[in-house]
Amino acid sequence: MPYINLDAIDLKILAALQDDGRLTNNELADKVGLSPSPCLRRVRRLERDGFIQAYRAVLQRESVGLGLTIFVEIKVERHSRDNAKALQDTLAAMPEVVSCHMVSGTADFIAEIVVPHLKAYERLLTEKLLTLPMIGDIRSNFVLTRAKSDAPLPLSHLKRDAKAKEPVPDCD
Repeated sequence: MPYINLDAIDLKILAALQDDGRLTNNELADKVGLSPSPCLRRVRRLERDGFIQAYRAVLQRESVGLGLTIFVEIKVERHSRDNAKALQDTLAAMPEVVSCHMVSGTADFIAEIVVPHLKAYERLLTEKLLTLPMIGDIRSNFVLTRAKSDAPLPLSHLKRDAKAKEPVPDCD
């Protein structure tokens, strides 16, 4: 799925839908300067080609009772592909884990966990995480203030040079 196939209209569509995924096709078409039929065709192509992965509501965590966010650094015991894969699959299956990344550095994985309160995290830690045999070490980092979260992806690096028909590197 090379991003080279995206043109300026596609980028406008993606940016508009990131800002407001509830736009009607007519509203989106007006916003990007197309008539509704070609706009819908482009959106369907962007969905089919995997550029648009999903549409969802972003909920305010505290409003739904998930007031505690923890970034958990996890080291894998006895490094192996099987242990890493097993841990990745286990973390992905936990509803409290809202994002998880394999990283380089002192930890092997960083998981973002949301729970209602400290007692719920204690239960998750002691009853689930610490029982996993592939975990060697866990460090918990409690979020004090969320400065930015769930932001739209930056797309400026995808702008094209009209003559070259290639993406222009964004070196700002």
